[in-house]
Amino acid sequence: MDTGRADMLAGRGVTALALRWFGGPGLPQVPREVPLELFGQAAGLLAEDCDAICLIGLSYGAEAALLTASLVGGVSATVAIAPTDVAWEGHVDREEDPARSKWTSDGRPVPFVPLDRSWQPPAGKPAFIESYRRSRLRAAPEQLRLATIPVERFRGELVLIAGGDDQIWPSVEASARIVARRESAGLGTVLVTDDRAGHPVVLPGEVAPNPNRPYLVGGDAGAAERLGAKAWPAISKVLGLPADA
Repeated sequence: MDTGRADMLAGRGVTALALRWFGGPGLPQVPREVPLELFGQAAGLLAEDCDAICLIGLSYGAEAALLTASLVGGVSATVAIAPTDVAWEGHVDREEDPARSKWTSDGRPVPFVPLDRSWQPPAGKPAFIESYRRSRLRAAPEQLRLATIPVERFRGELVLIAGGDDQIWPSVEASARIVARRESAGLGTVLVTDDRAGHPVVLPGEVAPNPNRPYLVGGDAGAAERLGAKAWPAISKVLGLPADA
């Protein structure tokens, strides 16, 4: 859970909740068929004491935030860090298991893009970006259409943050599609990017994550902090914080 991020926000006067959405008691043990209502319920708890609700999510969390804002509602603003514009297949226990959605809504699986299981990472630390690009290209047009997150339904403020060297999935490309989709509906979107940043983002006051991972995330030295600092004015604005908070 992003408890460090919640602590940082709380230290600036925000009522913050770090939500466990899989791997805990009564929850799916992996990111598969997670009810979006879980996020809506959390937003409802905050709404009892707050004037506005903002969802902040990174990667899978950004996918959840965008889907919740678009399908469940009750959200004033959304900050999607390293986002995707489509819902993706959830985790499977075995390679031969049938593909299942990562999310459900109203008890039904959310349409998703299946991952291309024929893709194999090159030797060494894997980068998964080509897997997602290839899976998107191989998806049937109707499959892709149904899996596209209907961000035009969300009428609140939206901030997208993405690194041009993201090695997990193509978050800048996804961000551009989200911006275009909302523009076609007459909605504005704030997009903050850094060509040399990768998947992680470290906001001011946060501790940088352990860089030693078994896979590539991208970004040069200091990129996560640099992109976080660049994005902070937009984030603080949607949170209603002073510019210098």
